Amino acid sequence: MKGNDNLPFHSIPDMLMKKAYEYAEEVAVLYKKDGKYVALTYNDIYYRGLQVSRGLKKMGIKKGDKIAVLSETRPMWILADFGLLNIGCVEIPIYHTDSPEQIAYILNHSETKVVFVSTKAQYQKLVDVVDSINIEFVISHDRFLGDPRLPVYTLYQLSEISEPLSEDEKNSIEDSIKKIDIDEIYTILYTSGTTGKPKGVLLTHKNIISNLYYTMKKTEGMVDKDDIFLTFLPFSHVLGKTDSCYLPLYAGSKIAFAESIETIADNMKEIKPTIMVTVPRLLEKIYARVMDVTHHMSDTKKALIHWSLDVGKNYVKKKYMEKEEPSILRYKIAEKLVLEKLRRSMGLERLKFFVSGGAPLDKDLNIFYWSCGLKVLEGYGLTETSPVLCVNSPKEFKFGSVGTLLDETEIKVADDGELIFRGPQVAKGYYKMPKETKEAFTEDGWFKTGDIGRIDEEGFIYITDRKKEIIITAGGKNVAPQSIENALKFSKYISSACLYGDKKPYIVALVTLNMERIIDYAKENRLRYLDVSDLSKNEKVLKLIEKEVEKVNKNLANVEKIKKFAVLPQDFSIEGGELTSTLKMKRRVIYKKYRDIIECLYSDEGTCYTCSDTSASAQHKE
Repeated sequence: MKGNDNLPFHSIPDMLMKKAYEYAEEVAVLYKKDGKYVALTYNDIYYRGLQVSRGLKKMGIKKGDKIAVLSETRPMWILADFGLLNIGCVEIPIYHTDSPEQIAYILNHSETKVVFVSTKAQYQKLVDVVDSINIEFVISHDRFLGDPRLPVYTLYQLSEISEPLSEDEKNSIEDSIKKIDIDEIYTILYTSGTTGKPKGVLLTHKNIISNLYYTMKKTEGMVDKDDIFLTFLPFSHVLGKTDSCYLPLYAGSKIAFAESIETIADNMKEIKPTIMVTVPRLLEKIYARVMDVTHHMSDTKKALIHWSLDVGKNYVKKKYMEKEEPSILRYKIAEKLVLEKLRRSMGLERLKFFVSGGAPLDKDLNIFYWSCGLKVLEGYGLTETSPVLCVNSPKEFKFGSVGTLLDETEIKVADDGELIFRGPQVAKGYYKMPKETKEAFTEDGWFKTGDIGRIDEEGFIYITDRKKEIIITAGGKNVAPQSIENALKFSKYISSACLYGDKKPYIVALVTLNMERIIDYAKENRLRYLDVSDLSKNEKVLKLIEKEVEKVNKNLANVEKIKKFAVLPQDFSIEGGELTSTLKMKRRVIYKKYRDIIECLYSDEGTCYTCSDTSASAQHKE
């Protein structure tokens, strides 16, 4: 495809090698240790990556060998990543939340020889399945005693951290870097398995380098060496790896590691990031937190905040949606009195923009952020596309869209509305799955995304739903669930929602509660309960959620209306198996886990269902 001859690097390690020489003593990575942030320069991560490469070579690892990384998002990822890539190995990223059985499947299917792990807990998962995997040895960041059946060495031991690289060793590894061809497989990235067995996506160095090059071009110079990215997304996912790790390094920026997803709010205040790559679920949680804090303020302060947000919303709609010049005075007052302070209270006073991907972002939620003076640029892509296919840019965007195409990327809309793409970022296929690879592409080489969408007259792309997630009712009517679920989640009392109705006479919903707001409601209404799960069965709470569902139903066609719903006693979670590591719903898991509750919603008798494993309250809406 034309344009690829202009790519600035021939591999991912080649990129870091050149950036290390260019930025040398500039800070590349910040991470927290013993309560304080520690800095690593570009030279540091490059040199320590070379030491990892040296250790792997001494252990007999060769070009083309498969090496897995099983870890949370932390600096070790970068050292392991470049250490194995420098010598031409193929990386197998594994989600740190995967079960031992899932890990065993990936290791065996990919024919992995070595695994990097972060902690003893991750190592123990390997020990649990040691008889069913063929691993030569394990490298751990943390120090602990291993099992005799599975040799384990520390990262420091492997790197011989106190032993400087000789000139010959450094030259030998850099020669390996220079010999990596841009079309070589860089990773086999296994999908999170929302629709069954994970598939190993074959991504090349060209896929990633071209994606970085054209994404940077799209940002119109708004990402540079002065930026600081706050990184929390899993590096086992292509969005986290490409856009939260490689993109900052490409730009010479700093990567600040969040301690965990639970500490994001505190880490934002400490780091004061200029760019964050995120997923809609985090943006929903930040919004809910802002609303919760506002809810507990005095009436005067509450009224001022809502007035300022309304002024901001009107300003944004007038300027960016109606393309008219809005009145600036009221907005400047709102900015001075509230909006500027709101951003500062979150640690976002320096933020240039969020980039949101991984799942659809609710349009009204995005307008809320812009009203606060926080730009959210929604993009779109898949594991198979490295990931970016299209994205809104700081100067060219439309609310509700996922932006316009990257350069050298092509799009078509198939007869059934499915979006299909072609470009240098598109994967070669799936590892050892010729049938699935053939099914993923048209006969003339276009990749089938499985997403339904449209393109407007200015080239902006809109995703309307997942093809596989479209609900087809018993009457043959199509219902797209995601927009309805997003509308439900906009209620201050609802945390998550999952619709069901395939081959059924009507649509039902599983709903989880925003417990902070429900507890406030319980106090205000003097509701009695022993623990928070009791509130999911409380009649007044059910009536409250019924009203919230009705608000959404008013804007829906008859076939889309939610006829019954169940309130679950706990939220969907990664630990519970209902969410992927990027917080997308695993619909098959949810349907299987709550199958009895769903079936109850289609029965004629009773309005409440309880079982020994999970209790839930179901409200019948005639």
